[in-house]
Amino acid sequence: MNWTTRPETAGDVGAIREVVLAAFPSAEEADLVDALRADPAAWIGGLSTVTVDADGAVVGHALLTRCHVGGEPALALAPCAVLPPVQRTGAGSAAIRAGLDAARDMGENLVVVLGHADYYPRFGFAPASGFGIRAPFEAPDEAMMAMALDDARPVPRGTIAYPAAFGV
Repeated sequence: MNWTTRPETAGDVGAIREVVLAAFPSAEEADLVDALRADPAAWIGGLSTVTVDADGAVVGHALLTRCHVGGEPALALAPCAVLPPVQRTGAGSAAIRAGLDAARDMGENLVVVLGHADYYPRFGFAPASGFGIRAPFEAPDEAMMAMALDDARPVPRGTIAYPAAFGV
């Protein structure tokens, strides 16, 4: 399916919360999105991406927020969510790709994600350890991933410092 994506608007906030609530077993991830949106040090306008269906209804969401690696600015991709009836149709991938493209266009250099090792490499993510990047908590090497958005720039090394909303 050919999905339409766009940056989040103020009118999407409720729909995004509903998508995230439907995609996860608890409200923890939906509350995380709300907390990140309220944090001006974490939130970057244009990097909360929605996927919409033919009627314009929000069916997917991917969020990139400011984090730091070794004291240098980076982005964290989390959470990503899709309504259960349209999961595995490319709606989530479309939101992620659009968010990564927007970040690249903004001049961002690095994105980190903690996720499924079988899913995120399709976007260009690889184990963060290969970049000299580590999580501030125990995480399987194959699940803690990073991606350079600009191969001409050096990638920072060190420990990821997530926004306070992540609770780590």
